[in-house]
Amino acid sequence: MSETNLSRVTEFVLLGLSSSKELQPVLFSIFLLLYIGILLGNFLTILTITSNAHLHTPMYFLLANLSFIDICVATFATPQMLADFLVARKVISFEACLTHIFFIHLFAGSEMVLLVSMAYDRYVAICKPLHYMTIMSRRVCIILVLISWCAGFIHTISQLAFTVNLPFCGPNVVDSFFCDLPLVTKLACIDTYVISLLIVADSGFLSTGSFLLLVISYTVILVTVRNRSSASMAKARSTLTAHITVVTLFFAPCIFTYVWPFNSFSADKVLAVFYTIFTPILNPVIYTLRNKEVKASMLKLKSQYLKPGQVSAIIRNVLFLETK
Repeated sequence: MSETNLSRVTEFVLLGLSSSKELQPVLFSIFLLLYIGILLGNFLTILTITSNAHLHTPMYFLLANLSFIDICVATFATPQMLADFLVARKVISFEACLTHIFFIHLFAGSEMVLLVSMAYDRYVAICKPLHYMTIMSRRVCIILVLISWCAGFIHTISQLAFTVNLPFCGPNVVDSFFCDLPLVTKLACIDTYVISLLIVADSGFLSTGSFLLLVISYTVILVTVRNRSSASMAKARSTLTAHITVVTLFFAPCIFTYVWPFNSFSADKVLAVFYTIFTPILNPVIYTLRNKEVKASMLKLKSQYLKPGQVSAIIRNVLFLETK
């Protein structure tokens, strides 16, 4: 009995996205560019919002926090994946594997609750515009962000509690590019059926609960503005389109991964790539391309740091130093 309870597995082998050696350099180049795009896009969003006083509003405050979480979501596993593309045997220690599980549920849980807060912000702005600044005060915005991080922390601790004491004494191959909780628990030396149900219940409660709150919020907003002018309806639809797109892109993979019981391992990997790579890079694109204020602020920021003639002057100086 004592031997069974001891965790003899000290490392896990990640199979990654593909076993083809020919595809490794191609995938490395693609995901490196995507990761750089995530960092640049989200950092630019944060910089634009923080540097422009006109964007110091509740909506953009929450958007800046969303960009920060997106950077965290992409960073917890992407560097490991990029490094694994360059080696033949992709190994991760037991402790690092648990760290992956901790951070993915922390960031994903926080983003789910933050998206609900953003939906509440749009509800107040559209349905109660006269009381918007009173209801969505700076203190309330900070509390909403803290609640999202606390909810993510409670969620990840509850998920990690199912895994940390499991005995791993047999197979140690994880068919993914990071340690995903459902895949890791299947490798335990005991029957994990009940634990898998608890994991699904925990993740399902947070993801489906948040998704239902979002659907209710958007429905109430659309019903409220339906009887108003066509201009108000068009503005509300334009505002909600970006939010609904982000919500769909983020929640659909999460729900299928942790709630839908019939998805295959290959589908798991595709969905994992979607919510760890593609959603963080699409969020700044969706919010900035549909927002005139943000685009105008980015142009102003560009003109402030890259003044006319500054680029050409830098090029001339470089050429002068080289000829010298």
